[in-house]
Amino acid sequence: MNQPGETAFARDLIACHTCGLVNRRLAAGIGARCARCGAVLHRRIPRSLSRSWAFLVAAIMLYLPANVLPIMHVTTLGRSRSDTILSGAEYLLAHGMWPLALIVFVASILVPLTKIAILIYLLLSVHLRSAARPMDRLRLYRFTEFVGRWSMVDVFVVTVLVALVHLGRVAEIEAGLGALFFAGVVVLTMLAAKTFDPRLIWDNVKPDGRSTAH
Repeated sequence: MNQPGETAFARDLIACHTCGLVNRRLAAGIGARCARCGAVLHRRIPRSLSRSWAFLVAAIMLYLPANVLPIMHVTTLGRSRSDTILSGAEYLLAHGMWPLALIVFVASILVPLTKIAILIYLLLSVHLRSAARPMDRLRLYRFTEFVGRWSMVDVFVVTVLVALVHLGRVAEIEAGLGALFFAGVVVLTMLAAKTFDPRLIWDNVKPDGRSTAH
């Protein structure tokens, strides 16, 4: 019978951060591995906050050049045009391709900004030992993980366009430096979310929902 407020760790149980399987923690505690995927078990991911902050700050630094530098260079009949993410969305909208413009805007501008804002909020809440709304914060974390895989839409579109246009030999399209910075932002935010341990959210929450901070 579980005691009220008893934690899994107190019962010698620990969840694998890789696959989610709840394992019985070995007595030594060091070097224990998940019975399903073989990953090393940690009560909390080592240096989770510092690593997440490092990835997140790097992503923020790359976000500005990713939006200022051209993501694509197009040459048609001797005329050249360079577009950033935002100008490319505006160009698509002006030519009646609003569904594609909406996808580019959401995937390339709205989603990265939202992910960065959510990760900053989660990291600060853990640093400040907040006990407020842990389930809502956990849902935000899961949201960042879910949308992470869709953030590369722009880079994928540019890659496909380059291949198609080169096959047709009607025009020439080259990926700009902005695409490289944007890919860096996507990868770094994904790493920041991956290294953040969501179990830290619950460390300052008592069974009655109050903070454990003094």
